[in-house]
Amino acid sequence: MSGDSLAPGSFVIADYLVFALMLMVSAAVGVYYAWADRGQRNTGDFLMGGRRLTALPVSLSLTASFMSAITVLSNPAEVYRYGASIGFYSLSYVLTMLVTSEVFLPVFYRLAITSTYEILYTGIVIYAPALALNQVTGMDLWGAVISTGVVCTFYCTMGGLKAVVWTDVFQLGVMLAGFLSVIIRSVVLQGGVLPIISDSQQGGRLNFWDFDTNPLRRHTFWTVTIGGTFVWVSIYGINQAQVQRYIACKTITHARLSLYINLLGLLSILMCSVFAGMCLFSVYKNCDPWTAGLVSAPDQLMPYLVMDILKDYPGVPGLFVAAAYSGSLSTVSSSINALAAVTVEDLIKPYTNMSEKHLSWTSKGLSLAFGVLCIGMAGLASLMGGILQAAVSIFGVIGGPLLGLFTLGILCPFANTKGALSGLVSGLVVSLWVGIGAQIYPPPPAMTRPLSLTTEGCNFTTTDSLNWTSTALSTQPTFTTTGPVHGIDVKPLLADNWYSLSYLYFSPIGTIIAVSVGLLVSLFTGGWKLKVESRLTLMKEDTTLYHLVKFFKDRVMRRTGKLDLTRHREKKFGSANPAFCDFELDITKGSIPS
Repeated sequence: MSGDSLAPGSFVIADYLVFALMLMVSAAVGVYYAWADRGQRNTGDFLMGGRRLTALPVSLSLTASFMSAITVLSNPAEVYRYGASIGFYSLSYVLTMLVTSEVFLPVFYRLAITSTYEILYTGIVIYAPALALNQVTGMDLWGAVISTGVVCTFYCTMGGLKAVVWTDVFQLGVMLAGFLSVIIRSVVLQGGVLPIISDSQQGGRLNFWDFDTNPLRRHTFWTVTIGGTFVWVSIYGINQAQVQRYIACKTITHARLSLYINLLGLLSILMCSVFAGMCLFSVYKNCDPWTAGLVSAPDQLMPYLVMDILKDYPGVPGLFVAAAYSGSLSTVSSSINALAAVTVEDLIKPYTNMSEKHLSWTSKGLSLAFGVLCIGMAGLASLMGGILQAAVSIFGVIGGPLLGLFTLGILCPFANTKGALSGLVSGLVVSLWVGIGAQIYPPPPAMTRPLSLTTEGCNFTTTDSLNWTSTALSTQPTFTTTGPVHGIDVKPLLADNWYSLSYLYFSPIGTIIAVSVGLLVSLFTGGWKLKVESRLTLMKEDTTLYHLVKFFKDRVMRRTGKLDLTRHREKKFGSANPAFCDFELDITKGSIPS
C-alpha cells in the first residue's frame, strides 16, 4: 500500500461512465418489457410475469436479490477482521435450498400465493453503501442515492416482475465482474494465488476448523451452519421477494430447478467474497488502513483497496462501484415489486371490485409510490447515524418468528389462529429481547475473537486530517470492545451468557419459540379438532423423496416381474381386494383359474 497520501485516489470520468452505463442498461430493460408486454391486462402479468418464467433467469434473479451491497462490501471486511469461517455458509446454503424446495415451495406454488410478507428496509440498503463508497471514492453521495432510486423505480414501474428478473440477471454479471477485477489485480500484485493463501494462513484467516460447540462464540462451524440455515430459510422459504420469483415459474419443476441453479450462483459469489477478503488482508497485512485511520469503518476497506490498486486503470474502479450498486438495485427492486404485490393482493383485491385492467394500473402506481418512499427512507437512514447497525441487526431477528409462523401453518394441520398468533408474538418478544440486549451489552472479545491487525509497515506521515462520518453496513454485529469482560457492577447477569449468544442463533431461537408456543396453545384451545384442506399443508406427494421412492419401487417391481403381473391381474379382474393380496404369489403356480 502506498501510504504517502491519505486518499488512494478518486473517481475519474471513465469511472462515472461505467457506473452510468450500468444504470442505463437497467433502465433499458424496463423500457423493453413495458413495450413487449404493452398488451398485458392483469396484475398477474405485471406482478408475477404471467407465471411463464423459466428456471435460468429466475435462478439468477434469486441470487442477485439475495446478494446486496452488504455482500460486496461487508463479506470481504468480515474475512479481513475475523477470518474465512463464513465459508461454512456454503453448507447452510445447501440445507436452505433443500428445505425450501421440499417444504415451502410446493405449498406456495400450489396455492399460487402472491403475497407472504415484506419489510421495508430498502432505504438502508440504498443509503449505507452510498455513504461507504462516497467517503472513499469521492463519488457524490446524494447523486448516487437518487439516481439509483430513480432508475430502480423506473424499471420496476415500467416492466414489472419480468423487468426486475432480467435486470437482476444483468446486475449479477456486474457484481461478479466487479469482484473478479479486484481479485485478478490483487493476485497479480501479490505474485499469485499461493502467496495470498500463505499470507492468510500466517495471519490466522484460514480458521475453518473451529468446531467449538459453545453457542456464545460468534462464528464457529456450528453457528454458521445451523444458525445460518435458519436465517437463509427465513429469506428463501417465506420472504416475499424470493417466493414471488420462484412461483412465477411456469412449472414446479422449473421452480425447483431455479433454486438449485441459484445455489451455484450463491456459492460462486460467496467464494469470490471470501477470496476478496483474503486478498484484502494480503495487501494490507503490514499496514491496516482501518487501525491507521485511513477509513472509519470496515465496510470502507474494499472501496479503499479498489481505489488503491486500480487507480491506474480508468473505468475499473467504476466497475466495482457499479457492482456494489447492482447489489442495492437488485435488492431494492425486489422489495418494490414485492410491496406492490402485497398491497394489491392483501389490501385492495379483497375489498374492491376493480377490473384487472385497473388493478394492473394500480400495481404500476404502487410501484412508483413505493420507489419514491424508498428514496425517502434513504434520507431517513442518513439521519440514523450510529443506530444504523442496530436497525439492520434488529431486522434480522424478525425473520425467525415469521419462519416459525409459516412452519406452523405448513407442517402442523392442528395449528389454529390463537396458537399461531401466540407463537408469533412470543417468538418476536424473545428474539427482540436478546437482539436488543446484545446491542446494549456487546459480546466480549473473548467470544467475537477479532484477529490481529498491524500498522507497523505504514509509511505515511500524518492521519490527523481525517474527519470521516461513521457508517455501519453489515447485518452482522461487529464490535471492538476493549474494556474488561467481567467486573462491571451495572452489567446484568444475563449479559455474560444470554446477550453474548452468537447473533446467528437469534433466528433459531425465534423460530423454535414460535413453533413450540404455537403448538401448545393450539392443542389447549381445541386445535386438534380442526379439519384443514390438504392443499393448505405439505403432503407426501409434494416431496421429491416420495417420487424417488415411487420411481425406484416401480423399477424393482418391474425387474422382479411383480409389477407386470399386478397390472395383468387388475386388467383381467379389476382392482384386487386387499384381503386377497396372496393371489399374487400363486399366479406363477397356475393356481388361479383362467
